[in-house]
Amino acid sequence: MVLNLRIDELDSVPRPLIATRHDYPDGGTLPLHRHRRGQLISSACGVLIMSTPQGRWVVPPDFGLWIPPGVMHEVRMIGTVTTHSLYLEPAFTDGMPDRCQVVGLSPFVRSLFCRAMEVPVDYDPDSHGGAVMALLRYEMRHLPAQPLSVPFPTNPALADRCRRFLREPAVHETIEQWCEGLGVSRRAFTRLFRRETGLSFLEWRQQACLAAALPRLVAGETVTTVAIDLGYDNPAAFTAMFKRVLGSSPRAYFKGGA
Repeated sequence: MVLNLRIDELDSVPRPLIATRHDYPDGGTLPLHRHRRGQLISSACGVLIMSTPQGRWVVPPDFGLWIPPGVMHEVRMIGTVTTHSLYLEPAFTDGMPDRCQVVGLSPFVRSLFCRAMEVPVDYDPDSHGGAVMALLRYEMRHLPAQPLSVPFPTNPALADRCRRFLREPAVHETIEQWCEGLGVSRRAFTRLFRRETGLSFLEWRQQACLAAALPRLVAGETVTTVAIDLGYDNPAAFTAMFKRVLGSSPRAYFKGGA
């Protein structure tokens, strides 16, 4: 097992895919950095918040985050975190997303992830460990995208408005309110917003609210407090959104995961 070693200490190992594990305390941070290889990172507990100049990504337990080669990023840990990371040579990233993306990990892939942590970094490609890594390389190309990304536009005024929303998220903010503040028509705004983020305003607003809620729930705040602060009419409305995106209610999700 490769435990708590920096990837640059292993980067010269001539294997297409290598695996590492790291332990971090609550509130731990990784300052702005980049990797030569692409990285798929996951955590069995706690939440990862990854930020780049292009957006923010929230990774709950048992989800993964793909970071393409060379992307500058920083990471913050919410709760005690043990990360499992797979680092993929750039020459083998065909079929992977060309931008950062939160992905779902099936129980099968999570078990492969755990098994990969036990494979020596200089594994024999023809060994059982080599077969595990080859299978992971295949499975990585078929991981389903999850709506836990909050992309930022490149348009400076719109990006500033998105960052202000993340500081004070409110689920009932409207397109009209944003249009008035930016001095643009609704038609121009909706076209610009989708072109710049790849999402509709309503999709982005929901994902931003979820990104703001998850760290607070992991920290032990009640669903009621978080829901009301975000502007939901009642906790049931927030719970319905949470279940639609993550597959279970906040109570069930954090009882089994975080």
